[in-house]
Amino acid sequence: MTRLARSPTVLEAAPEGKAAPSATRDGVTERRPVVRVEDLTMVYDQKAGPVLDKVSLSVREGDIHGIIGRSGAGKSTLVRCLNQLVVPTSGRIEVSGHDIARLSGGELRRARRDIGMIFQHFSLMSSRTAADNVALPLEIAGVAKEEIRNRIPVLLDLVGLSAKADAYPVELSGGQKQRVGIARALALDPKVLLSDEATSALDPETTEQILDLLKDINRRLGLTIVLITHEMDVVRAIASHVTVLEHGKVVESGPTFDVFAFPKSPVARSFLSSIVAHDLPPQIAARLRPQSSLDTDPVLRIVFTGEAAHEPVIADLVDRFGVRASILHGRIDYIDERPLGVLSLLLPGAADRVPAVLAHLSFLGLHGEVIGHAVRSSAAGARRAAS
Repeated sequence: MTRLARSPTVLEAAPEGKAAPSATRDGVTERRPVVRVEDLTMVYDQKAGPVLDKVSLSVREGDIHGIIGRSGAGKSTLVRCLNQLVVPTSGRIEVSGHDIARLSGGELRRARRDIGMIFQHFSLMSSRTAADNVALPLEIAGVAKEEIRNRIPVLLDLVGLSAKADAYPVELSGGQKQRVGIARALALDPKVLLSDEATSALDPETTEQILDLLKDINRRLGLTIVLITHEMDVVRAIASHVTVLEHGKVVESGPTFDVFAFPKSPVARSFLSSIVAHDLPPQIAARLRPQSSLDTDPVLRIVFTGEAAHEPVIADLVDRFGVRASILHGRIDYIDERPLGVLSLLLPGAADRVPAVLAHLSFLGLHGEVIGHAVRSSAAGARRAAS
């Protein structure tokens, strides 16, 4: 009996002792890469240049690996290359031991059984019920009818849709359609699940539910997930690692915590700045400018990690530099189960002291950066003039 025709027990939780996707601390045995991409190049039009330009990355078994970039960065082309929905111009792709870029015909079809995929717009067949949509890949793979009947209830239960087995897509909400899509992607017991903007067509509440489902599936099944998205919030919610693409090139890659705490590339910093700006009070965010001028005050972002988080930072800045720091926003996120604190401060009239403040924060082991310059309100300007 082939791996595809095994009993539904394959959908049980990963065996005891298997590394969880967030288990990346020292002392844990390194897990093998299940996806390897080396010098992947994709050219649709020679005049337009490469959509992917020598992209290399590695995804370890059991990880949720986010691939993020703006529209046109090449991320959707990349995920389609991973299961050869498009054939790359050059480079090597290995998924679950299969040299995908060099396979065709029956060998490629067999390799694809190890790769599940969920799509932005669900791609369900309107003439089939939820159960029948989930059954489709099993039917195509030639799995016995009795085995299909046994597997479908397990798959629908896994995604929380046991009561919707006989419902047609038109009778389902967007979130329910995506759950059917996830169950269908899991039908052949894949080693890797590819998610191409799977939540971008959903409202925020439903997005959160689908992300929680993916995280639960990852944890219970030990399934490796490659998550394509243009939303840094999605990466923050569930990804253990992230690769940032820009103009078809990898500009940054690493543990999500490190990229969030200390982004190195301008595009990663811009993604994070958009999150920070969203969290600022609307009155401040609307007045934020990229450059300093005579009528602006610096807005400082401080990242707290490790023991440095216990330092009395604001009191220290007041005592040492005489700044009048106003707290605009503060939050603690848990990224890959590790706390990351962010504090945003407005420093009225302290533009000349910012370099010294940043140097002091660095001495304390904290990361500080100016995320913008807030134009003073008329009331604030009047108070400054009066003083």
